[in-house]
Amino acid sequence: MTQLIDFVLHIDAHLVNIVNQFGNWTYVILFAIIFIETGAVILPFLPGDSLLFAAAALAARTDNDLNIWLFAALFLIAAIAGDSLNEQIGQRLGLAATKNRFFGKFINTEKIAEAQVFFDKYGGKTITIGRFMPIIRTFVPFVAGGSQMPFKRFFRYDVMGSVLWVVLCCGAGYFFGNIAVVKEHFSLVVLGIIAVSLIPMVVTAVKGQLNKRKVNS
Repeated sequence: MTQLIDFVLHIDAHLVNIVNQFGNWTYVILFAIIFIETGAVILPFLPGDSLLFAAAALAARTDNDLNIWLFAALFLIAAIAGDSLNEQIGQRLGLAATKNRFFGKFINTEKIAEAQVFFDKYGGKTITIGRFMPIIRTFVPFVAGGSQMPFKRFFRYDVMGSVLWVVLCCGAGYFFGNIAVVKEHFSLVVLGIIAVSLIPMVVTAVKGQLNKRKVNS
């Protein structure tokens, strides 16, 4: 876990090392990370927003041959494909997978419950909004599948959320990632990105607690 935190906070430096060591295979590696983040269901802690921001900032530099358009296209495909796989897992296995001896050890039932509450409240919009919420975005497609939402409807909302996510994160990284102040305080910027991404989840949790108190009182 310590290594993961270090990777997220110093993701720019780690990406430089990956580019220097693997060259064009960097595209494949980053594609895999974004795909697995939502596609695997059990790995919600992988970096998403900060990875797109850092990769785009790196592509904006003139000392490498990384292509921002290729990054954006691959990230978009990875996000949609990962969500679609996740949705199919939820649709075929259902929420009963959380009670399975093997899968139950890896799937965070509390986060699934949060995603379910969010899904019940906002319906299809949850899929679009959830793309901007770390951890929750991993479980929203699973819950959508478990709720037997028609795939065409799911896919429509998912494409909308994925496009917005890639455009905003990559756009911000490409245009602001190499500003001197941002580069000097990159770890703080990453923490800020994570904090902003968590706001919708925090607001939902607070509202849920307030509603519980009203009911109990």
